[in-house]
Amino acid sequence: MSDHHGAKVAQALAERLSTAMESTGWSVAELSRRSEVSRLAIANVLAGKVWPDLLTIARLEKALDCDLWPGRSV
Repeated sequence: MSDHHGAKVAQALAERLSTAMESTGWSVAELSRRSEVSRLAIANVLAGKVWPDLLTIARLEKALDCDLWPGRSV
């Protein structure tokens, strides 16, 4: 894990997203359909390739009905 705070936040968000998807049983395609976020964007967030923008996070949180942003404790 990187020591860079931004990287830690992105990694924690990706972990929360993965956990939320597991708890709903939704695939990337299903989450994409429900959140109106592209499958590629979701896959890239999960892989740690991109840092999602606020609109993407908001759409994912609304679809999953959970908080993905890890807060300041990371």
